[in-house]
Amino acid sequence: MVICSAPGKIFLFGEHAVVYGEPAIACAIELRTSVRVREGKKSKIASPYVAGAVKKISELVELERVNIDIHSDIPTGSGLGSSAAVTIATLFALNIEFDVGLSKEEIAHLGHEVERDVQGAASLTDTFVSTMGGVIFLPSCKRLNSLNCGVVIGNTGLSSSTKEIVDQVAKLKDRHSDIIQPLFHIIGELAKKGEYLVEKGDYKNIGELMNVNQGLLESLGVGSSELAKQIYAARKAGAFGAKITGAGGGGCMVALVDVDDMEEVASAIESVGGRAIYTKVTETGVTHDG
Repeated sequence: MVICSAPGKIFLFGEHAVVYGEPAIACAIELRTSVRVREGKKSKIASPYVAGAVKKISELVELERVNIDIHSDIPTGSGLGSSAAVTIATLFALNIEFDVGLSKEEIAHLGHEVERDVQGAASLTDTFVSTMGGVIFLPSCKRLNSLNCGVVIGNTGLSSSTKEIVDQVAKLKDRHSDIIQPLFHIIGELAKKGEYLVEKGDYKNIGELMNVNQGLLESLGVGSSELAKQIYAARKAGAFGAKITGAGGGGCMVALVDVDDMEEVASAIESVGGRAIYTKVTETGVTHDG
């Protein structure tokens, strides 16, 4: 039996635009999915992502029948990388259990393939960050300085389909390419400026640019009234910045805050109907836990 876990993630900058080759910055967070792999009399597959991971490993080695059990702190359909975390933790556990010999870079690559197969289109962001941990500038996969500030997530409780939202944005781009493509480019420019600010630890200006990024995400049609209420409540309560994280349409928003202000920001999010989650950035990616 092998137990492995992998972290979820937040975006500081770049969701949606990253699908079209623009830069992004994403961070692993201390919310994790744990996967236990053990031999069984019959295979037990819990999700299309787990099934996809099993299929990828079975193309490399002959798999015995396995049971795969999942425990997760990451809300599904929330924009926090739940599918990437379960995919990467499953791949890593199977890799160890069946002595496949894959490197973490190869695990991240296979994970991206699984997400792309299931969703139709996916960036490498979620799976790479879940594998490696830390703060990552994409697509170069450059590791940046960690964030030494608080992170408060607001969950609307409304799940959304990443595939459907990505398809919605793609159709908007097809209809108005001359307008939408430049918006993607500006989002990419925010990520480039954000790289410099993260390295400096300039949370005030990171937050301001997160707010700009949020306005652009709204223009792509991926916002919601529930997310907007939580974002504005967090800002009013003193967050450096707050925006959607992930595909949008529901799911979660994220606020960067001074550690001393976390409780006040969380209370503000909950006062408008959100579920507040306290967390922080982690340097730890996928791990073998037992």
